[in-house]
Amino acid sequence: MTLSRALQYRNASTLNLFLLGIGGGLLLLTGVGWLQGELDRRQDRTAVQIEGLAQLPKGEYLKPALIGFHHLGADILWLRLLQVVGKKINSADEYEWMYHALDVITTLDPQYAYAYYVGGNILGDLAKRPDLGNRLLEKGAIENPEVWYIPFLIGYNHYFLLGDPAKGAEYIMKSAGLPNRPAYLPGLATRMAAEAGSPDTALAFLEARWQETQDQGTREALESRMKEVIIERDIQVLERAVDVYYATSGTFPMTLAALVNGLAVPALPQEPFGGEYLLDSKTGRVSSSTHPNRLRTFTKFTQAPAALLPKIEPAYVFPRTWE
Repeated sequence: MTLSRALQYRNASTLNLFLLGIGGGLLLLTGVGWLQGELDRRQDRTAVQIEGLAQLPKGEYLKPALIGFHHLGADILWLRLLQVVGKKINSADEYEWMYHALDVITTLDPQYAYAYYVGGNILGDLAKRPDLGNRLLEKGAIENPEVWYIPFLIGYNHYFLLGDPAKGAEYIMKSAGLPNRPAYLPGLATRMAAEAGSPDTALAFLEARWQETQDQGTREALESRMKEVIIERDIQVLERAVDVYYATSGTFPMTLAALVNGLAVPALPQEPFGGEYLLDSKTGRVSSSTHPNRLRTFTKFTQAPAALLPKIEPAYVFPRTWE
């Protein structure tokens, strides 16, 4: 065999292997799509879509199989995920599957910044899983260090969902120093750093978050949390008035109406959920009839807040992932 023919044969073999690899990766995605299509005709469509997400291999395994087409793979999986995200209500298991799918997508395309944004919103406000939301967002912060809204969402989760306003303020300060951030953010960050845990500061933060999202479900969750913070603000005002009343009379008032004096409490506030504020005349504590438990953000901790945060031990591993 001549040298030219040998080189030609070698190049052809290399090309064949390359094409075979591409074909294998695309075949894998096509196979997943075909399998889902077949199952769709036999079972509930949404249930099958979720099952498809649950059976996804880890991104570290899938990416090499796509041989340069990992961005296309991320786009295909993103479109499949959106069909499940569009449901009005998802179960706890479905939210975990969403996290797994988002982890795969962002491994295939680490700069897919919008995927981190959607995942942070859904896993935090809707799924009440800030542990998974922050896991995804921390990954996004490493891969996208100049995207301001990623540390912004981490700060939100710490401030409101994990009850650590100081840690939340720290992340908002990081966000305020990044390019293309909103003009109001540096001022908000400074205020949060100085007054972490203040209901008025929390309301300003929530309003800023509400303005930044167009998702209706997220907006409704934020509006509900704003009302919860208003309850906390009102309770703090009323309890301060109770303390003043006790200091001057030596007893707690029998009713909240006794606090109305035109100065500190010109009128009793309206409970934003349509309930009423209640007074325990034996202890002087004020509560809401609709939300008897105080927000964790404003709880006076007797130990470090981190001790109360959700922990996953051992480290989170999706149970349905191919190994």
